[in-house]
Amino acid sequence: MTMATGEFYGAAAAAVAVAYLALAYVTWRTLEAPERPAPWRVALLPVLVVAHAALLGAAIWGGGEFRFGFAQALSATLLLAVLVLWVEGMFVPVRGLDVLVLPVAAVCVMLPLAFHGAPIGAPVDSTALRLHLLVAIAAYSLFTIAALHALLMALLDRRLHSPLQPAAQGLGRVFSQLPSLLSLEKLLFQLIGLGFLLLTATLVTGVFFSEQLFGRALRFEHKTVFTIASWLVFACLLGGRIVFGWRGRTALRWTFAGFLMLLLAYVGSRFVLEVILGRV
Repeated sequence: MTMATGEFYGAAAAAVAVAYLALAYVTWRTLEAPERPAPWRVALLPVLVVAHAALLGAAIWGGGEFRFGFAQALSATLLLAVLVLWVEGMFVPVRGLDVLVLPVAAVCVMLPLAFHGAPIGAPVDSTALRLHLLVAIAAYSLFTIAALHALLMALLDRRLHSPLQPAAQGLGRVFSQLPSLLSLEKLLFQLIGLGFLLLTATLVTGVFFSEQLFGRALRFEHKTVFTIASWLVFACLLGGRIVFGWRGRTALRWTFAGFLMLLLAYVGSRFVLEVILGRV
């Protein structure tokens, strides 16, 4: 990016981040009000998603080369997570998730300003690679929302066992706008099921088309090992749900374990390389 382009990107990213935070704040302030359609939310979220997507595209391709790293991955993950949240909010009262997701999206939209990622050579800068990354990031996004659902379910379950806590203080505002635990559990497994299909597609394309995608044969490095481990954890969770009827705290523990493995697979390893070791 040129200096002028970089300054424009910084200003635009800051504007989107402030809008995310403002929307989260307004949601927080109005959580005590009864759930009702909010046209401003329905209209504003897709505008922010489009602006965020344009900024992410500039961060990845704006310098005339294809660059990707943990900052771009996190930004893309939260971009799609906000999109999922917007769609989900049309069918289920999940305004409380805005308070958790939007501030994280505000941080992630700014990350590419500081961390530019690694340049990927022209031979592998292909449509196939971009589709592979898109599917992988979509899986990340769905599992991110699923992990947030699981976190809220764990906190809500704990709160139900401590009924003497004030209803509308602190996180009580968020809990007051959530569906029942059974509804959240149903949503959780829907998200995990779709995310699992996308993660499977990511693994299959990575294993069988590694040379075409990345210009080298498949290596069983930590990224591959953690991704396969995550896939196995979610496969066991879905299998346990079908065969043994797993639910409640058992399902939540498996969800957190699978998400942690997935987080370590790419974002964690790239963070160590780019930030801690200073290598791209």
